[in-house]
Amino acid sequence: MAIPEPITSRDNRRLINARKVRDGGIRELIFVEGRRLVAEALSAGLTIDECLVTESFDDAELLDRLAANAPVFNISDQLLRTIADTPNPQGIVAIVQRPKNAFLHRQDLPLDASPFVFLKAVNNPSNLGAVVRTAEAAGAGGVVISPGSAKAFSPKSLRAAMGSAFRMPIEEGIGLMKAIEWARSRGIRIAGTDPIDGTDHAAIDWTVPSLVLFGSEAHGLESEEIAMCDTTVRVSIDTGVESLNLAASAAVILFEARRQRFNAMS
Repeated sequence: MAIPEPITSRDNRRLINARKVRDGGIRELIFVEGRRLVAEALSAGLTIDECLVTESFDDAELLDRLAANAPVFNISDQLLRTIADTPNPQGIVAIVQRPKNAFLHRQDLPLDASPFVFLKAVNNPSNLGAVVRTAEAAGAGGVVISPGSAKAFSPKSLRAAMGSAFRMPIEEGIGLMKAIEWARSRGIRIAGTDPIDGTDHAAIDWTVPSLVLFGSEAHGLESEEIAMCDTTVRVSIDTGVESLNLAASAAVILFEARRQRFNAMS
């Protein structure tokens, strides 16, 4: 196993750079923390600029894989805590090139009835990451995220996505009108979530390629936005419960779409 080069100063330029990446200061780079996420980034084929590990990190196999792909530097547990995004870091941080997984301009993008997801003003990074993870698990075609939302590649979103953000097609900073124009240009139906007047999610034909619009956790979609949709959808729930959270609603709808697609193929 390669011997990592040590870093001993809090003001080392690599640690200064790591903090800047962690805080979103360098858009083309992402801050990946923890054994599992670093391994996921490596397995996804992302370019790792450098990796910082503590003396106590004991996954020799992962370290060897990393050393074959990027410079590895050794730091103390105390120094790692000065850059980590979690209170109890796992001994490893990687500075990684942001995935090039934008998809709106791809002409070869397969539609095959897999729904696409649009998230409007979703400001909770854990919710956003959970939706990205759910979208991949349900076989969705991609996730479009509006301006004013949490960042899909922030440390908190990445932890919630559990590696899915490294693989899932994602577009950020795309307004609702642009997303609708893109969908209409590709013959994709617009389905807006409407918890009051929407059609039950199980009664929608999800074999039709769709862009499913989800509003913010607090306010949902505006009435004028719903009016632009080809159809509206809701998840029916028992009385007494106000609503499902965003991640739960997305899971119910996307897995119903997955069920219908698989039934149509069988």
